[in-house]
Formats: sequence, structure tokens, C-alpha cells
Amino acid sequence: MITALGEKLVRMIAEDGPIPVSVYFQLCLADPEYGYYLTRDPLGRAGDFTTAPEISQLFGELVGTCLVAAWQAHGRPDRVVLIEGGPGRGTMMADMLKVIARLAPALYAGVSVYLLETSPELRKRQRETLSQHQQKLHWVDRLEAVPEGFTLFVANELFDALPIRQFVKTGGGFFERLVGLDDAGTLAFRTGPARLDPGSLPPDADTQPEGSLYEIAPAREALMAEISQRLKRDNGTALIIDYGHLQPGTGDTLQALYRHRFDPVLAHPGEADLTSHVDFFALASVAAAAGLHVHPPLMQGDFLAGLGLGARASQLGRGRDTTTQKTIIEAAQRLAGNGAGEMGDLFKVLAVSGATIALPPFLPAD
Repeated sequence: MITALGEKLVRMIAEDGPIPVSVYFQLCLADPEYGYYLTRDPLGRAGDFTTAPEISQLFGELVGTCLVAAWQAHGRPDRVVLIEGGPGRGTMMADMLKVIARLAPALYAGVSVYLLETSPELRKRQRETLSQHQQKLHWVDRLEAVPEGFTLFVANELFDALPIRQFVKTGGGFFERLVGLDDAGTLAFRTGPARLDPGSLPPDADTQPEGSLYEIAPAREALMAEISQRLKRDNGTALIIDYGHLQPGTGDTLQALYRHRFDPVLAHPGEADLTSHVDFFALASVAAAAGLHVHPPLMQGDFLAGLGLGARASQLGRGRDTTTQKTIIEAAQRLAGNGAGEMGDLFKVLAVSGATIALPPFLPAD
């Protein structure tokens, strides 16, 4: 059965013609009437996916440890603006603030927290989760609304929710992929007239067969540029955590998640989560062009292990019953597993700083 947003899209396309994948992506997630993130809490068993902070407190605690290290490396400024982009239910922020208060009371005392969130439903959940820190909390729907000041920025699974453009290889080059209607009047992929500049293609493009896809993400690069400009002006560090790749290349990574299962991308617009893999090479290039210090990116498993995941898991399980200890171990393994398709390898961590600092667990730049 077609969704409410699906009906709206069919009418729109019938009247005005096919739309780029980027527009479809944006409307599926943020349509004012039926957008996925504006109409529901997508997390947990009742939702469509589970993020790392919801798997275990270990994740948010270790990210908080990294932020404390960044603050110390930057000279322990008195006033700090802590921004989280796409804070979900507030779970990661709660775990980060717990660690910050314990390890660096001066940082906690001087921090102002800004939650970059557009979903009314998720803002409600964040207020509940973070109620004990309410005197520090502020909500914004755009980064430019955050006051100036030394900045710590963190985002887990934010960039994958920003729209991408897709281009299909044909005999004449790479042309933009569109969403149109088939003969039955249902949503279907089409190829449009817009051709991608060959100079923008990755090195492997010439060797790929016709029908291959290449993705670019101007919206993601624009947000990275905004973050970079802020860090260059006010100093600080940003941590970007998401699933993606470290080198550019061709491939179709657009996917839909519906009730914890992969779903055809055009099947449930507005009711399924849309994502795609993040190009960390492109994000790092934007930061470098802005003059930031780019720390060599890490796999999530290496990042967490370098921050003491094993020791913290052992400490958390000490004195607990066998079932609880097993749950803690399984969560740690799920977060840092390094097999094919596991979170430890699939997710990457990029750190960029307004000044050249040493930031554990990242290796010094060459």
C-alpha cells in the first residue's frame, strides 16, 4: 500500500516531472507533513534502527573521554560550547556529560550544551533523558544559531541522513539519477539530462560498467564547511562518527531501513529511514581546505579500543551477575567488531581541530 508521502510524491511528479534522488531523499526525511524524522521516534525496537549509544553506555562514555582529552589539549578553556548534531534520544549526550562531570569538573562547570535537532518528537525525548542537566541545555535547528565560542562538536550518524545526488554511468558519461513514474504510475528510477563533470569522478570510474552509480553529497560538504569555519574562527575540535568509506569510489550505497530490515528505497517513502554511506575523504578534504588540522581517520573499533573499551567494559561488569557481564561483553563486541559488515569496521571516526593538537587515540599526522 502506498504511503501518504508516496501519494504526495506521485502527484508532484505527475504534475512537474521527475525529481533528483537528492530531492526524494530530503522529502522522505524532512517533508513538513510526512517526513520520517518529523513524525516519529525512529530508534529502538519499536523504530527502524538502533544506534551505537543505544547499544551500550560504553560508546557515549568513551566519546566523552575523547572530548575531555581534546579540551585538555586545547589548553582547558574556561567557557566551552558543546554541540551535538543529530542527538537522537539524548542518550550519548547524557553518557558524555556523566563522564565529563567525573573526569573534568571544570569543563562541566563551564560548558553550554547545544542540541542541533529539528524533530519535535526527538526534542521531547532529549528533554526527558537530559533533565538533570537542563540548566545547560539549548536547542537549535541550524548550526549558525549557536553562539560563538571555543567549540567541541560531535555527531554520530548525522551526515548519513543528509541527502546525496546519484549519477548513472551510460555510454555518454555519468547522468543524474531521478525518481519518476513508471507506466503504472508508481515511483521508479529514471536517468535525467544533467551530466557530471568528468573531472569530478573517482579514479575507478573509467573501468566501471555501464549502469554503475557514483554519489556526491553537496549538503554534507556544506555542513562540514560550516563546522570547519566555526572551528577556524573559535578553535576547538569536531568528532564525526558514521558509516562510510575512507576513499572515493563508485557504488550504490543508498538504502532504506524499515522495521529493522533493509527495504526497497522507493517502497515506503516517509515511513522508512533513508541513508547512504559517508565519503570521509570528501569531508576531510573540506576541513583541510579550511585550514584545519585533520587527524588521520580511524575505524570505530580502533577508536574505541584506543580509548580503553576493554578496560571500561571489565570495570562496568565487575561484581555483576553472569548475565549482565555477558550483555556488557556482547555490546562491546558489537560496537568494535572488525569482521565484514560489523560496526567496528563499517563505522569510521574523523576528528578535525582548529589548532594542531595531539589527540588520543588518533595518531599524529605525518
